[in-house]
Amino acid sequence: MKKTLPATRCGNTEFHWGDRTYVMGVCNLSPDSFSGDGLGGDVEATLAQAQRMIEEGADIIDVGGESTRPGTEPFEDIEEELRLVIPAMERLAAEISVPISIDTYKSGVADRAVKAGAAMINDIWGLKWDAGIAKIAAETGVPLILMANQRDAPPKVGIMARVLADLEAGIKIAAAAGVPAENIIVDPGIGFGKTLEQNLELVNRLDELGRLGKPVLLGTSRKSMIGLVLDLPPEQRLEGNLAVTAIGIANGADMVRVHDVLPTVRVCRMSDAITRRGIVDD
Repeated sequence: MKKTLPATRCGNTEFHWGDRTYVMGVCNLSPDSFSGDGLGGDVEATLAQAQRMIEEGADIIDVGGESTRPGTEPFEDIEEELRLVIPAMERLAAEISVPISIDTYKSGVADRAVKAGAAMINDIWGLKWDAGIAKIAAETGVPLILMANQRDAPPKVGIMARVLADLEAGIKIAAAAGVPAENIIVDPGIGFGKTLEQNLELVNRLDELGRLGKPVLLGTSRKSMIGLVLDLPPEQRLEGNLAVTAIGIANGADMVRVHDVLPTVRVCRMSDAITRRGIVDD
């Protein structure tokens, strides 16, 4: 069973882990997003989407500029990523009421984004690609999400052991750089170098991440795991993800990263009422 975790301060917000499940709304700025919702460099559209998500109950907005779908080539120069994310980050930081996360694995982008208003760094490589992100998180005091990414060496067996080992390695790097223990969040990395069966196993065994003593973020929204099970395209995977979300919460998820905020907030509230028993009548 997961231990009681200390709160994490993110900008002007405190996440009190265990009280309820928090919802992270996704703003993809990549024009070739796998989920078909890429906003490109349209700052006004990004602001409108973020505001709508906040009205629907999002606790934090995650902004990313580079597509992470399988087979996509990374930007050759960080300037391409900065061109997409920095104007949006500056506008959101000035206009919205919840903290903003920058979805990047490059320290140069993370540094500029935090200076532009990002209050959290979401690293899909868990410091394996660029450990310099840990230094930025330590120096600025922003929380850091470490994701277990197996695209560099997809494991054939023992997926939970591999995920735990990668996350433990990332936690050690972050701690050595001076990131406070309460500022580290872990993510099993559903879909990144894992087979369908491995993804399903990770959701089913999510509670085992509790041994790391960190809050757990679960990101399965519109991913191929759901598409393969239901044989549906990304835009038709909502119900599948809501099922995964409910099971994930029962198995220990503290935050979920989603494209469809309103229905997810409702599922979180109902799941929390069952699993956390902290909800009272309105």
